[in-house]
Amino acid sequence: MDIKNNLTLLTDFYEFTMSNGFFNEGYGNKIAYFDMFFREIPDDGGFAIMAGVEQLIDYLKNLKFEDADIEYLRSKDIFSEEYLDYLKNFKFKCDVWAIPEGTPIFPHEPIVIVRGPVVQAQFVETMLLLTINHQSLIATKANRIVRAADGRPVMEFGSRRAQGPDAAILGARATYIGGCVGTACAIADRDYKVPALGTMAHSWVQLFDSEYEAFAAYARQYPNGCTLLIDTYNVLKSGLPNAIKVFDNVLKPMGYRPKGVRIDSGDITYLSKKCRKILDDAGYPDCGIVASNSLDEYIIRDTLMQGAKIDSFGVGERMITSKASPVFGGVYKLAAVEDENGKIIPKIKISENVQKITTPGFKQVYRLYSHENGAAIADVITLNDEVIDDTKPYELFDPEHTWKKKTVTDFYVRPLLKQIFKNGECVYETPDINVLREYCKLEVEKLWEEVKRFENPHEYYVDLSAALWKMKYELLEKLQ
Repeated sequence: MDIKNNLTLLTDFYEFTMSNGFFNEGYGNKIAYFDMFFREIPDDGGFAIMAGVEQLIDYLKNLKFEDADIEYLRSKDIFSEEYLDYLKNFKFKCDVWAIPEGTPIFPHEPIVIVRGPVVQAQFVETMLLLTINHQSLIATKANRIVRAADGRPVMEFGSRRAQGPDAAILGARATYIGGCVGTACAIADRDYKVPALGTMAHSWVQLFDSEYEAFAAYARQYPNGCTLLIDTYNVLKSGLPNAIKVFDNVLKPMGYRPKGVRIDSGDITYLSKKCRKILDDAGYPDCGIVASNSLDEYIIRDTLMQGAKIDSFGVGERMITSKASPVFGGVYKLAAVEDENGKIIPKIKISENVQKITTPGFKQVYRLYSHENGAAIADVITLNDEVIDDTKPYELFDPEHTWKKKTVTDFYVRPLLKQIFKNGECVYETPDINVLREYCKLEVEKLWEEVKRFENPHEYYVDLSAALWKMKYELLEKLQ
């Protein structure tokens, strides 16, 4: 492995100092359970979308300390030689569970669980968080924008505004899972099979002696998918008239129909209405109108509410950076340890901020669905060995306001956390990205419309089982 591409040292430094300390204190092989979860949904939305599991798997499969890594750590003069020798002969031995990519996820439920020797489980924290946080953030934003487009295709156009190459490439992957139809990023097509899409830039139009010549040349080169950018000079006075001339004089004689025109500036609502009428009158009702230029879910929603005649959207920096809410605040917290007999001992972090009190123990997350309409009713976090019997009524209760109760019947249940590593070996086959995209679409459709509102969405229920709630509050009583 090229050392520059070996990400094993992509950690917070304290993860090494802590694991070194655990090792030297005789705790290195103590089995610990860590949960990744998040506390707030980006953009104050009703749900987020899980993404990044494939890259987490790749990272964990390739954990390896090169000689240069060991020498770097030795140079800090704080790590024991015994610890460094352990890293030199390192073999990943953890169990890992994760919620599959494309699944709607909610605050406080574990979306990744790592169980294994604490010396190992501790130093994977940063890369685990980095991978899941980033792609879940972008997939969530993409899904919001796709839903705003109300069935119209959305293309990801943001590579040049992303925060670095990985953010562009993996961001494009995440947008596709979230519902986009493709990306302008060619390498994302090569590496992750996200369809590469694109038209032309203003420089193409500017390079030729006239706008008409530029359009004609493009039509000759790409007659089967000709989309012309019509706002380089003036959309209505020159761009669209020249495009129609090219459709008449170049494309039609070749036996082709135009695919579309693209508007990248100006009042796209007004311009799209005007363009639609002119195109229809010219005999091109099948010519689509593409809008781009600093769009987000709110602008797209408003343009459509105002009657814009737009058939598809290209969205750039506001999606690939999740500009309005650029942080997915996933955290990684110790939830339990095992004693020498293998008994699971729950651990809790207490805070005056109720939102920061963790839920202890080794857990599973179940999603309850209505048999009547397939809608998701609620999520229940349980102890790992609990089973929810969907042949019997089940009582839900709010873990903070326990008097709020609801008994559900006629439902089916699905466990969300899937094991992806067992004793360090990958036991999970990552689905094809098109399967993930379709799965995401179907699972989002199962959410109530009130949960999908952009402003003040209904809060989806994430409850604790009675046994888990009892364990948590007994620990709180004991430690307060």
